[in-house]
Amino acid sequence: MPCLDMRAGRVVKGVNFVDIKDAGDPVECCRAYCDAGADELAMLDITATVEGRDTMLEVTRKVAEAVTVPFTMGGGISSVKAAAAVIEAGADKFSTSSAVFRNAAMIGEMVKEFGPEKVTVAIDVAQNPAMPSGYEVFIDGGRTATGRDAVEWAKEVNGYGVGTILPTSKSTDGVRTGYDLPLIRRIREITDADVVASGGAGTMEHFAEAAEAGATVLLAASVFHFKVIAIPELKKFLAARGFNVRQAGV
Repeated sequence: MPCLDMRAGRVVKGVNFVDIKDAGDPVECCRAYCDAGADELAMLDITATVEGRDTMLEVTRKVAEAVTVPFTMGGGISSVKAAAAVIEAGADKFSTSSAVFRNAAMIGEMVKEFGPEKVTVAIDVAQNPAMPSGYEVFIDGGRTATGRDAVEWAKEVNGYGVGTILPTSKSTDGVRTGYDLPLIRRIREITDADVVASGGAGTMEHFAEAAEAGATVLLAASVFHFKVIAIPELKKFLAARGFNVRQAGV
């Protein structure tokens, strides 16, 4: 699952949630990833929440017209109404984070309204030895520490029956040294939902490690954006390692 972070209508990529660089036009990037064999796409409006606005619906519509695979839209989805607007604009799924952290009951409302398969709860975390699990939840695009244990929050999220939990480790994001495997394992232990590995892929081996740790969806950005790893070769590599990889057109 290639992930396209967006700011001001452009795809961008950072390291540890900062040092943002331009990576292209979102519609062109999405078309290219569909042609390359991506199974799904994730798009995140990274400044919508901190700017206090809804996600970019016009971009969502344009992407929906261009893509041939399911895509998840996130960023600034702060209500059931905002989620409905994203789905109506053509997104197959939506991702929400800060708003539902502040109002957890909204998760249940969203699952009831749209079905669990359309609801992804994203959890940005940073390593913190003071937390029982060693991980703390951050919100507002990774800017605001909450004092809440990340695994405990994931347990609460799971209780609402969401289809997907997407934890991203700030410590490994964009640095290409590998996913935060202990985090993936801890989240896998507490949920039957899909668990997305996010933050840190640098080699094909890193993807295999995340799958072994229990991730069911493998998300990456910079290694795809900057052509470090090609999706067809990655699929061949994972299949050769014995993982069940979705084939093109399936």
